[in-house]
This record gives sequence, C-alpha cells and structure tokens, in this order.
Amino acid sequence: MKLWSWLSIAEIRKRRSDLARCRTTEHNTLHFSLFLSLSLSLHLPLPLPLPLPLPLPLPLPLPLPPSLVDPRGARHLLTSQHSLPGIPVALKQTIDLRTSMDGKYKEIAEELFSRSLAERDMLSAPYEFPEDSPIEQLEERQQRLQRQISQDVKFEPDILLRAKQELMKTDSATDLEYLKEQSQAFMDLYPKEMEREGEKEYQRVSISGEEKCGVPFTDLLDAAKCVVKALFIREKYIGLSMQSFCRTTASYLEELSDRPLDMGIYEEIPETSVTADLDQTVHPPVSATHPYENQDPACMPPDIGYGCKMVNGVVHIYTKKDSMDTSTELELPYPDLSEYIADMNVMTALIINGPVKSFCYRRLQYLSSKFQMHILLNEMKELAAQKKVPHRDFYNIRKVDTHIHASSCMNQKHLLRFIKRAMKKYPGEIVHVERGKGQTLMEVFQTMNLTAFDLSVDTLDMHADRNTFHRFDKFNAKYNPIGESILREIFIKTDNHLEGKYFGHIIKEVMADLEESKYQNVELRLSIYGRQRDEWDKLAQWAVKHQVYSNNVRWLLQVPRLFDVYHTKKQLSNFQELLENIFMPLFEVTIDPTNHRELHLFLQHVVGFDSVDDESKPEHHCFNMESPLPANWTEEDNPPYAYYLYYMYANMTVLNHLRRQRGFNTLVLRPHCGEAGPIHHLVSGFMLSENISHGLLLRKAPVLQYLYYLAQIGIAMSPLSNNSLFLSYHRNPLPEYLSRGLMVSLSTDDPLQFHFTKEPLMEEYSIAAQVWKLSSCDMCELARNSVLMSGFSHKVKSYWLGPHYIKEGQEGNDIRRTNVPDIRVAYRYETMCEELNLITQAIRTDELEAITEEEGNLCMGPV
Repeated sequence: MKLWSWLSIAEIRKRRSDLARCRTTEHNTLHFSLFLSLSLSLHLPLPLPLPLPLPLPLPLPLPLPPSLVDPRGARHLLTSQHSLPGIPVALKQTIDLRTSMDGKYKEIAEELFSRSLAERDMLSAPYEFPEDSPIEQLEERQQRLQRQISQDVKFEPDILLRAKQELMKTDSATDLEYLKEQSQAFMDLYPKEMEREGEKEYQRVSISGEEKCGVPFTDLLDAAKCVVKALFIREKYIGLSMQSFCRTTASYLEELSDRPLDMGIYEEIPETSVTADLDQTVHPPVSATHPYENQDPACMPPDIGYGCKMVNGVVHIYTKKDSMDTSTELELPYPDLSEYIADMNVMTALIINGPVKSFCYRRLQYLSSKFQMHILLNEMKELAAQKKVPHRDFYNIRKVDTHIHASSCMNQKHLLRFIKRAMKKYPGEIVHVERGKGQTLMEVFQTMNLTAFDLSVDTLDMHADRNTFHRFDKFNAKYNPIGESILREIFIKTDNHLEGKYFGHIIKEVMADLEESKYQNVELRLSIYGRQRDEWDKLAQWAVKHQVYSNNVRWLLQVPRLFDVYHTKKQLSNFQELLENIFMPLFEVTIDPTNHRELHLFLQHVVGFDSVDDESKPEHHCFNMESPLPANWTEEDNPPYAYYLYYMYANMTVLNHLRRQRGFNTLVLRPHCGEAGPIHHLVSGFMLSENISHGLLLRKAPVLQYLYYLAQIGIAMSPLSNNSLFLSYHRNPLPEYLSRGLMVSLSTDDPLQFHFTKEPLMEEYSIAAQVWKLSSCDMCELARNSVLMSGFSHKVKSYWLGPHYIKEGQEGNDIRRTNVPDIRVAYRYETMCEELNLITQAIRTDELEAITEEEGNLCMGPV
C-alpha cells in the first residue's frame, strides 16, 4: 500500500468496491473475463493493487454475454455474411469520401502500370507477409489452457466471484453479496438465454479503448474512406450484373447511404424436424426424368421477337428485329466504359496509397493473431461440438471442387485404362480424317509404333514435373498424351470427327465416381474459343447427344485469352468478332429457345464464365479511354487482362437482365485471377467478379487482401497446381487467408497433371491437412465455403447446409449438415462485424463532428 499512501484506507476500499461493480471500462485493454481466465490457467500473479481509473464511472449492470448482444448494436441484422446469388441495388452515397488522392487517380494508375512493366520479374514485395511460426511452438501454451477451457460451466459463476474478490480485495461481505445479487438478477431475467449459452458460449478476445486499431484517428479516417469507397465501387458493378454481394458488408454500407437494399429475394424451405432421418433431408430430391429428354418445341418458352446487335463491343437489345435503332432499343442497364475506366483508376490508386497499405497490413496481422488466440482458447470446445454430432464427419459433408477443368478431370491411370479399352473395343473405328483420308484408332497408334501393351502412365507423360515450374508453355504441352496433339483431339475434345464420343464417355465415368462418393461435387470448365459462331450449339449437342449430365456436376464456360493467336492465323479480323461469336448465340437462344433447343437445355446447368490463360504473359497496353474499341482492335498484340474482363462482364450484364426477364437462370463471372502477372489483375477481379480462382498475388497486396476479406469474395485455391507452376507448397498463402477469414476453398484445377488417386479433391484436402496441420474444424469450414461459393442452386444448398444457411452468424449454421461448430461460425461473423464497424464508425464520427461544427458556427453567427 506504499504506492497509495496519499489516499486514505476508506477511499481505497470505496474505490475498489466501485470497481467491482463496474466490471468493464473504456480504460481496460482486454475484457475482464479473458484476463482473469488467462491469469488463472497460466498461474500468473495477479497485479495487486490495481491502478484505479479516475474518475470512476457510476455502477453499471452486468452486461449481456457477447453472443446475446447484436454485434452492430440495436439495429436489426440482415442475413448471412457469405456471398450468395441475388440482385443488390446500387447504393447512392451521401457521405463525404474525399481523400488527398482525389484528382490524381489517372496519373497514379498509369505510373503503377509502368512500374509493373519494369518490375515484372520481381519475386517478392516489401509487404509480402512473413510465414507463420510453426504450430508446435504453441502446443505448450495450448495444453496449459485446456484445463480452463474444459471446466464445467456450472462451476464458473462461483469461480469468477471468488477470483474477483481476491483480485479487487473486496474484504467486506457487502461487496461480495452485491455481486451475487447482480448475477442472480441476470439469471432470473434471462434464464433461457443462459441455458442456451452453456452450449454456444466461447472465449472471446476483444480490444477496448479510444484507438482500437493502433493508428491515429486521422489515419484511420483516411483509410476508412478509401476502403468504403472501394466497397461501394464493387457493390455498384456486382449489383448491376445480378451477381452476389456479401450481405453483411451491404448492411454496413446501407448505413452510410440513403437507399435501402432489397435483400428479401430468397425463398424459404421449411426446416426439417430434428428427429427426422437426416439421410432423407440432406439429399435434394432427384428428378425422375433426364433433364435433356424434354426437347419438344411445344414445351419450350416462346419467341419474344426481340432483335440484338453488338455496338462497340456490347450487345444491345431491340424490341423489333426489322428496325434495330435507338427508338426501339430495350431499356437495359448497359455498363458505361468511361465510368469503369475512372473507377479502375481510383482502385489502382487506392492499393498503392502508403497509409492505407499500412492500415490494412496492421488489420490483417491483427486478424491472424486474433485467430491464433481463438484457437488456443476454443479448439477443444470446437472439437467437442463436432463429436456430439451423430453420423456426420468430414467424409460425409458436402464438398464442391470449385475450380477444375473438364479436359483434365480424370487422373492418368483412368485415362490410360480408357485408351486401352477403346483400342480393344473400337480398333476399326475411324477417329481422324487427314487430307481427306480417314484413320482408324489402330492405324493412329501404328503410326506411332505403339500397341495397347506398350502404353503406361510413364508413356503418356501427362503429369506436371519440375520442368513445368514457371513454364506455362511446357505445362500446356502436357495435355497431349504421349506428346501427340492428335490423341488430345481424339480423347479429350468435344469437337472432333467422333463428335466428342470418347470424351463424353470419360466424363460420364468421372460423374459415376462422384455419384458413388455421394458427397463430392464439381464445377467442370468447358472451353468456348470464340473462333466460330456455332461453337455453342456444337457443345450443347455434344452434352445432349451423349447424355453428359449428373446432379453432382455443374458447368462453367472458360474463354481462353488467345485473340492474338487467332488473329495471326487469319481466323479473326478484330476483337469484336470474338465477342460476337461468344455472346450472340446466348442472346439468340434467350430470345427464341425453340431455334436452339439443345443449347437452351444445356444452359440450365451452366453457372458462369471463366477467363483463362497464362497471366504471366507481358502486357504491352494499358487499358484506358485511348484504347481501341473492339471493332478497331486489329493489332497483333493481345488485349490486356482488364480489357477481356470488362467486355465479358458488360455482355454478361445485359444477358443476365434479359434472362431474368424471361425467368431463366443468370450467369456469374469467375475468372482465373492473381495466379501470376501484375497486381492490377486482382483490381479487375475485385470490381467485376463474383469469385476468382487462385488469388496468390493477394499476399503481396495488403489493401486488396483486406478488401477481398471485407467483401467475402470467394477464392478457389489449388496448392498442388501452384506448387508445380508458380509457387512452392510451403509458401502458399492459403493457411494465412483461412486464419484471417477470407472466403477460401480447396480445388484441384487439373487432376490429370497434379493428382494420383481416384479422388483428387480428397487428395488435395489430405495433403493440406498434413502439411499445414489443419484441424477437422478447419477442413469442414473449407468444405462449407466451397458449397457457399459454388454455383449450385439455393434449393440444393438449403439441403446441403441447412434451410436457414443464408442467415447471419451461427443462426445460419446447421452443424448436423456442415459439421462446422457454431463457435467457429460465430467467431467469423463477430470478427467481420468488428472490422466493418471500425471503418464505418470512423466515417460516422467524422460526419457527426462536421455537423456539430456547422451547428456551432450557426449558433455563433449574428442574430
């Protein structure tokens, strides 16, 4: 008591008593319960006497448990934080988001593009995050905490009361009796909530104080304005194209706008009884008829008589086919090129702003550290929650391979067996025509001096090896069995002399394996090159003719960025021809399905577009207002990545509005993005795409990584593919992304080149779990993410994840189906709300201060 000699004993007793009644204050840096549990479990000496904050606040009632309190205050929460299909309405900004960079966006964007050309070969960046420390170093502290974590809930109140008495030296029985009365009053007021908390409560880590983010308010305000401005830009383009925008983020943006969001677009599926057989509720009903059987024109939707024409690279719709001019143009939201260029310059300037980079880097490091603390405190509770669920484990929860190419969806042994079987079953079948002369399958192999007995996996030579690292050209050559392109055309192409017969059989065998496994699903990529107008019809006829369909499979159409190759071969004269070949058939079948019956049926199972090619190719052109329009792009150079993506997005936007008017399914944009090449590819992906594949370069761009987290943009990552092409496995950022809360999932990319087993997706999960020591909860979370970001319908997801999966936080989680503990889902949601509240609260505080200052000036003016 020497340090307190200037206070009387009565004053000290009184202040300690007041402190006992005020369990939390703004001067505490950690919540009392967390500090106390850590002190008890680690056997640390308690800091006595405690410095008392002056002046002390008035006594406060005991607060509600954090899980019973709305993380965003009293306002009604909307729905799930996950990216879901819908039609967000564009927000009209009413707040002041001006920053010091206004007016300089174009210059900064051009400077960044020039710098990317000069530093293309740079392998690292100043903001590349260090690798996490080994998990073994944390095991000792984890074991010391397990006893505290596993304590029985019913003993917790008495333990806390005794500890508080010791901590604050409340010698008097009056103080202890007051605490007991407060606890009992809370139990009487919320009996059901406390009973429910016994199962769902977990240890939380939170920060209090005036500057929670560790930076001055002025820096926080500038960074918050930049982040919010970027989120508004994404919401505008995603809403315009009818793609999905994170609902939790949208609700916070709504607070800063004067236009409410229309989120009530989802049908509710009645929740099944807990006592019902789960096998009857987790599997969607299967149609009795094959979806490709009904080709009767009488059952097709009628022709609506519209006309369509491409103008400046974007298809325009007209109400009359015979007079397609501005007077008959249908009112649809056509994207504006100049606005897109301006927004892209804004985004490019934001990601290289120094203070914003520092702020986002700090927040990402905080998210990583907070997750590690969450694991230390709650891992045993998460595991216990999983053990309580009957029947469900990692093997029988739904998993979706969100990034896999159809031409390489089988493994090498599967393809080898099929080739040998075909040589024995169809030796005399004509499979190729050269110079007007047909060749049988046996004759093709005879020209190679090979028999069925000679073939082996080593002979096929289709597996990626160390020679393919940073050599995308050698990787593409691996698609040719035995190094012969003719065999690739015969066995893994849909458009050949056999009309894709062999390829269809292989895909159906892969589908049969998926149906046998029951819980694995894939989204296969098929190619549309844009060289000819009839490519869509041929692809649909292949699928319908060979009955290539499964309830476990959905399709994406990938467009290779190969205009320069086609232009050199005189197959295309300008870029607009490529766009017309890709999109005009889709508008025609939407207007009149009876003229493209197979394509109409096939499109019902297509979920979106992909853009593929080697991103590390140098780009010699910066996309700006001086760039040639598609009809005028006749250069030998390939258009830049942003150019391809914008015109794919623009035409898809118009198409989605037309299809929505007709009651057809809409499409999304999910390109390869951030695998290699310049950072600004990820800017285009952030603005225009619902999900992306790879996203490796986010590790070098803290601003973009933080924005991808806040927007919950799905990232389909393929560590085994990256390990053979661009990034060693131990440097892959997937565990960092997962710990920070980004929406990531595991995918296979090309099992033919990278995998060895019959179940490549399980192989991917298995290796990731071993190398990164992922827990069962981590793997189930990745699987749940893969379903959420997939293109399967809302009805199917309701069976796989639970009927209320679109709700926010743990209310949207059904552990009986997902095997993800409510603790993990609640932690992700509350952390997300904390980050969003941090940036929006800074802007609201600044606006409030500005209003107060204006009112003060008015009051001081002359009367």
